[in-house]
Amino acid sequence: MWAGPGSSVGVASLHRPPSRLRLELSAMAASEGTLRKRKVADVDPGPGSPPLPEPCAAACPTRLRVGTFWLTRIVLLKALALVYFVAFLVAFHQNKQLIGEWGLLPCKAYLKSIQQYFHGRIGWDAWSYAPTILWLLDWSDMNFNLDLLAVLGLGISSFILITGCANMILMAMLWVLYLSLVSVGQVWYSFGWESQLLETGFLGIFLCPLWTLSRLPKYTPTSQVVLWGFRWLIFRIMLGAGLIKIRGDQCWWDLTCMDYHYESFDVLWRIDYTHTQPVPNPLAYFLHQSPWWFHRFETLSNHVLELLVPFLVFLGRRLCLLHGVLQIFFQGGGLLKLSPNRTSTPVPGSSQEVDLKLAGQWWRIYGLHAALDCVIIENSKRFAIIVLEEQPWVVLILSGNLSFLNWLTIVPSLSCFDDATLGFLFPSGPGGLKDQVLRIHKEEAGGAQPKPRYGCLVRRVANLSLGILLAWLSVPVVINLLSSKQVMNTSFSPLRIVNTYGAFGSITKERTEVILQGTASTNASAPDAVWEDYEFKCKPGDPWRRPCLISPYHYRLDWLMWFAAFQTYEQNEWILHLAGKLLANDAEALSLLALNPFEGRAPPRWVRGEHWRYRFSRPGGKHASEGKWWARKRIGPYFPPLCLEDLKDYFQAWGWPLAEPM
Repeated sequence: MWAGPGSSVGVASLHRPPSRLRLELSAMAASEGTLRKRKVADVDPGPGSPPLPEPCAAACPTRLRVGTFWLTRIVLLKALALVYFVAFLVAFHQNKQLIGEWGLLPCKAYLKSIQQYFHGRIGWDAWSYAPTILWLLDWSDMNFNLDLLAVLGLGISSFILITGCANMILMAMLWVLYLSLVSVGQVWYSFGWESQLLETGFLGIFLCPLWTLSRLPKYTPTSQVVLWGFRWLIFRIMLGAGLIKIRGDQCWWDLTCMDYHYESFDVLWRIDYTHTQPVPNPLAYFLHQSPWWFHRFETLSNHVLELLVPFLVFLGRRLCLLHGVLQIFFQGGGLLKLSPNRTSTPVPGSSQEVDLKLAGQWWRIYGLHAALDCVIIENSKRFAIIVLEEQPWVVLILSGNLSFLNWLTIVPSLSCFDDATLGFLFPSGPGGLKDQVLRIHKEEAGGAQPKPRYGCLVRRVANLSLGILLAWLSVPVVINLLSSKQVMNTSFSPLRIVNTYGAFGSITKERTEVILQGTASTNASAPDAVWEDYEFKCKPGDPWRRPCLISPYHYRLDWLMWFAAFQTYEQNEWILHLAGKLLANDAEALSLLALNPFEGRAPPRWVRGEHWRYRFSRPGGKHASEGKWWARKRIGPYFPPLCLEDLKDYFQAWGWPLAEPM
């Protein structure tokens, strides 16, 4: 209690040393606290009163512990399931048209050619060349088989995505199903992310218990071998991409590659705005206008993130966390900032001038964030650039159509984060996942260990075997990384468990497109023949059509059309097969396109391929003022006008049925 100014206690205390005064006050507080505790203890709560709460033991954790990965496993499984879901969705929608019974490159003919090569036997050699369960199925209805594999994959991945739990059986089924499709996908499945998904999915098998379906399988903690397998994967992906660049095109040394191509494993940085990205998106148009110093900064940042940052994964928890954050940001895109300042600039897709503030020229840099002072909104089926004056907020825009590649590359980066880091993603209520992990931590702190089971012993042996297998299969991969003749996106085994990765060692300096056209004229050479363009789902064609935004979805035919544009039609036999189907108005093939100019009328008599050079229109220029996103110039014919009769012998040589006009 406090004594008044006239009391002897108060006067005496003024003459005591400060240290002694503090000690006495502490003693008084302690005795008073003891007295309060004693009084509380003497109170009888009574038979109807609730029990008094007991103080938590010192060992009771209130925070998620560092170095455990119960929640990490859930996040990893859901992220991987999302990518699997998209991959099987693409397969379900497009496989019949591409590799089905009447597809552009039928997988039945492909399997028969393999069988014939091995003297008609479906033995170990055939299985090792093309490991697919299609060998076991009836080939009389290949479309049904392909749909069956895709639907099974969609079902399993949906279950894991929703529940966050899986076992080794389900994850192995996903891996086998997708491997079966990739093995017969031929050129349509020849992209690097197919092998990357198979390697990531193979590691995902060992994340889970053998049988148990639980988000927190108490007897199966997340394996450190698997976590380091994921980290080893992201290390090779990024380092491989960086090394192939500096060993490739000189522009990576000159820091000028971004003048032609946004390149890396990141959605934003890897936009190939006008030249080398197969399918640009709307934001690519504006990135193309960036000043030269911004492109230099991008190229240098790319080298840092691909050549230096990957080594952080081996340098302790904090630097490993930093590595994960940087790589996820690198894959995730750039931050776009809306600004109230403005100036007038015509842009494509708008019939009038709109307000667009240009910071410097087009961009302002905030550290690693590229800030575009505008937002893209839909306006009468076209996109215009409009500045919101009242809301200077920051939004995240995905800026690349690279299929699910960047989403997939985020998955192994998640292995850098432990429960303490990812806890914010989960609710804190009683009985929730975070609460259950805290209980596991409490039991471990109290010395309670679950009784060892036979399955746990089997899983430890499996994890040890996995580590040995990854080390053995990594030997040629490491040799390839160290080689001056490095190859990228290559598998050294048909199962694609450990692969090499990389991207864009050389840069093309211009963009060309193949435009397919048809005419109803009886004479293809007549000057009055009217040629009408076919439009694809996403690839550039009509100069007035805005670029699409589809990631993580993927149009495989659109991508292959870009590769065909800098090759010849003789190197891409499927393009003549497509031309034959267009001559017959084949509904299955036309479902891969966005516009059939002969819909509702007789099919064309002739189809030809034209070669064009494309460039983005210049903001404020003539083409942009007309609403064009692209300026294009004809190079010449890609393949000559063809009719069904011209293709008859060619189709017979390939074993393709010649479709009848519909």
